[in-house]
Amino acid sequence: MARISKPAGEPMGRALRSGLQDQLLCGRQAPAPRPQRGQPPPRPATCSRSRALRSPSLPRATSRPAVRARGHRCRLLQEVGSFVRSTFNGQLVPDQVFPFPSGRRAWAGPALPLPLLCRVKEVNDPTKNEKLESIEEATLAGLKAMGAFGLQVPEELGGVGLTNTQYARMVEVVGVHDLGVGISLGAHQSIGFKGILLFGTKSQKEKYLPKLASGETVAAFCLTEPSSGSDAASIQTMAEPSACGNFYTLNGGKIWISNGGTAEIFTVFAKTPVKERTGEVTEKISAFIVERAFGGVTSGPPEKKMGIKCSNTAEVHFDNVKVPAENLLGELGKGFNVAMNILNNGRFGMASALAGTMRGVIVKAVRHAAARTQFGNKISRYGAIQEKIARMAMLHYVTESMAYMLSANMDMRVPDYKLEAAISKIFASEAAWHVTDECIQVLGGMGYMQETGVEKVMRDLRIFRIFEGTNDILRLFVALVGIEVMTCGLCPTLPSPGRGGEGMQGPGAIGISTGSSLQGIVHPDLDGSVDLVGALGVTRVAASLRSLPSDKQFHLKRIADAAIDIYAMAVVLSRATRSLSLGQPTAEHEKLLCQTWCHEVGPRPGPSWEWVCVAKQVRLEGLRAEPIPSSRGGESQTLRCAEHPSSAPRLRSGDARGWLLGAGGWGIAPNRH
Repeated sequence: MARISKPAGEPMGRALRSGLQDQLLCGRQAPAPRPQRGQPPPRPATCSRSRALRSPSLPRATSRPAVRARGHRCRLLQEVGSFVRSTFNGQLVPDQVFPFPSGRRAWAGPALPLPLLCRVKEVNDPTKNEKLESIEEATLAGLKAMGAFGLQVPEELGGVGLTNTQYARMVEVVGVHDLGVGISLGAHQSIGFKGILLFGTKSQKEKYLPKLASGETVAAFCLTEPSSGSDAASIQTMAEPSACGNFYTLNGGKIWISNGGTAEIFTVFAKTPVKERTGEVTEKISAFIVERAFGGVTSGPPEKKMGIKCSNTAEVHFDNVKVPAENLLGELGKGFNVAMNILNNGRFGMASALAGTMRGVIVKAVRHAAARTQFGNKISRYGAIQEKIARMAMLHYVTESMAYMLSANMDMRVPDYKLEAAISKIFASEAAWHVTDECIQVLGGMGYMQETGVEKVMRDLRIFRIFEGTNDILRLFVALVGIEVMTCGLCPTLPSPGRGGEGMQGPGAIGISTGSSLQGIVHPDLDGSVDLVGALGVTRVAASLRSLPSDKQFHLKRIADAAIDIYAMAVVLSRATRSLSLGQPTAEHEKLLCQTWCHEVGPRPGPSWEWVCVAKQVRLEGLRAEPIPSSRGGESQTLRCAEHPSSAPRLRSGDARGWLLGAGGWGIAPNRH
């Protein structure tokens, strides 16, 4: 079995990092080609991602207008902040998604580094972990020897020092094999001590990170409380400062803490009294580094869970814990900001891990379909099975594209990626669930048996739509940021929702002619798909927010879904464009995946966008709808499902029946007065 070799006396973590340089997809800029004699040297890269990551094989515009255009996009990127955010501004700013990040042989060849995958299989047995409901000691020792506990800790502090993209590659490998182990490692470093990496002082990093990187100590992230789940700001744990100012006394309890029973170092969030400039004292959240050795820290028994059973999950209680003042993480009263930054920064790894999981179950489905004979043929010959596997592959392609686009942006230090991180988490967790469910369907009764291991994956996956921000809350977050963009006056005048082109004040006022189309950026073979993500889409998303109250969650969900679809189309267009431009062996296959996805979701935002545009004319009360008087003099208004216009039931202003709009169409229910 293949192993990662290392020179005698060299730490395994350093050997792993050296191997990953050639094996892992890396978002770093490729070295510029040496200029030929008589040619000027290449210009240094600027802050624009599209210039820093552009492949030498791709065409490069050098005219003055092109340079000015790139400068304009760079300034616009700094002003708007992110690609998704710009869609709410009625524009498409492609700098964060084009070109697709370059990497190991530009995505050609095997997608996972086989020596690393073999090494993970070598040290870990998911079946034994599941039965033990903990990770075997031999597995932990092997992971520590690989340096897996400090993947992003700088080398000078004992870690491997991977970039975000390299880290994503590593957790994708773990995701193929065992999500329970992945959760334990992620809870340790993606959120457990991530606060120390992001906000810690030099002395805090030097004190804690070496032992955390080696796995000698384990970290946990303590935020959730019995009365505080999605509403993180409502925590009740208190940290009272001492009269001398040398320490804080911590009291409270946290629940459902990953690594809660095994961790020695905790990132804890608690309310602290903060004196405002006015002299008023208010309670604000602060973050602390807490050691179990401080005393007063106890853990409950491991929770009995549906899945990820080998990952330790327990309550953690703090009883008069004396926390030194120097263990304050970040600024006093800024703990909520610390928590949100940790979660935003950690979500990128979730998408890549789930991409690995999807790859693993797709392989099982394909192998079974190729070997299973029914009605005289291999079931892989039947259209129903082919459609399932094709859709599974398409969802995996989109998820993987999102994961590495996001990690590359983070490596390029793009300042605002929180919307992209939220969307990646939402999409990956739901796509992985669907892919695994379809894998079980392809396997039939065998898929339902423990022997194949797919039912374990299904149970493990269910938590991903809940923790680190439920998908429902993250959808509201995406849409509410859009409202914030609108209310801050960032969006130009847009057409009135639901009224065709009325209200438009010319292309320049809307931004249609300046950045709301990807034409000319994507490969010509994909021009038909570009139209589906063009000006009409972003204009409708932005226009629908003009008069939408922030508490209308029914509508906000559809706004978020439209934004998710636009971003998903953009990343696959970018990735397929790169493959086609470089003439890669997989280019035609990727082209089909990209085109299929864009045409698949292209019509779907129609009902969402159309519904949002007319929603202001209808007031929902449970399952009952009351038409609001029209501004057109009481004229009867007709609402219909855009996806099935000929057969969809209709609601008119005099209709006595209620209705409910679902994700894929209409449902009719009688009114309940």
